[in-house]
Amino acid sequence: MNNDINIAAEKKLSSGYIRWFVLVIISLAMFGNYYVYDSIAPIADMLKQDLGFTDENIGQMYSVYSIAAVVILLFGGVFIDKYGTKISIVLFGLICSIAAVIPAITDDLNVMLFGRVLLGIGSEPLIVAVTTALAKWFKGKELSFAFGINLTIARLGSVAADNSPTWASGFYINWHDPLVLSAILGLICLVSGIIYWLLETTAEKKYTIGQAGETDKFVLSDLFKFSKSFWYIVALCITFYSAIFPFRSFAIKFFMEAHGETREFAGFLNSLLPISAMIATPLFGLFVDKIGKRALFMMVGSILLLPVYLMFVYADISLYIPIAMMGIAFSLIPAVMWPSVAYIVEGRRLGTAYSVMTLIQQIGLAGFNWMIGAANDYGNASAENPAGYEYGMWIFSILGFFGLLFAFLLRREETGPNGHGLENARVE
Repeated sequence: MNNDINIAAEKKLSSGYIRWFVLVIISLAMFGNYYVYDSIAPIADMLKQDLGFTDENIGQMYSVYSIAAVVILLFGGVFIDKYGTKISIVLFGLICSIAAVIPAITDDLNVMLFGRVLLGIGSEPLIVAVTTALAKWFKGKELSFAFGINLTIARLGSVAADNSPTWASGFYINWHDPLVLSAILGLICLVSGIIYWLLETTAEKKYTIGQAGETDKFVLSDLFKFSKSFWYIVALCITFYSAIFPFRSFAIKFFMEAHGETREFAGFLNSLLPISAMIATPLFGLFVDKIGKRALFMMVGSILLLPVYLMFVYADISLYIPIAMMGIAFSLIPAVMWPSVAYIVEGRRLGTAYSVMTLIQQIGLAGFNWMIGAANDYGNASAENPAGYEYGMWIFSILGFFGLLFAFLLRREETGPNGHGLENARVE
């Protein structure tokens, strides 16, 4: 009898509006989180001119985030499992909100860096907690759709930050006011967390909420059981993301100083990458599911990415061309790369596999954000010396070459006797 009541309660919950409201609320927490992360890029030149920051200092703001994320990712899943999604989303949302306020109340570099460390501590576990919460509220086919909506809303935070010089132009009279705007929007992380707390607490009294799967954890001994194909994918992951996100960190400043674009248009160009990913990544995923050839498509994406950085500094063409090529690669490779892991790693080790990929990705971002900033300083990159950006663009191009190499090695491995069927697997 009790089981019948619970089943009826779950059906009532699944057919109600509340879980779709939950989806929007917790996705808004990630929107605020993404906005705060990307709020530095539109004012990078102002920080340099008004506060005397170097490009290396700007790179450090992204690097310390990734360093903190690496540390917290080792423990965040355990915390969420122990204390649940309600406490976790509120706590990590609070940390993100505090992290957004700190840069807006100081002009001291070290204090700003501390704020970015806090953002790394709060942001990555918040994403894990939100993902865990979605798995509790959605089941079956709707789960993938819910994840897609969640990621779309989250990436709108990056789009909003990149385009803030246009829609919030009144804030861009100095370096400080855009950070005040970021602090205001960062409060969404906390407010959304509190609303989610109330929603889940209320729902627990009326319905039986589904249980999420166990949060992915890092298992050290599994590292020695992965195949060559997995490590080639990990290598592609670190080179690919290290070529994309550190570029985005400096792209607005680069477009302004090396190409003479306005802050508004430079922000729009930078926003085309997350916009393209929002639209094209699911479509590429569906396409590859139908025809397979996953390693081949990772090679195609790597080939597209390889020349774009040198085109930015040496080719006299419209910026839309290299941006379009980068956007296709940014949509295609992730759509193929992350699901491919599930085809070559045993289900019981998937948590470790994805944890390893995420950790190494963040290590790469920490190193290359810092390195690109230092390279810009070494070349004295500025509006007066746009050629100084060439060092950084060559670093990105070298990463693109290694990405292509690892994609080639993956395809060779998968078409050989030790392959896992990655090229042939199709979803009917």
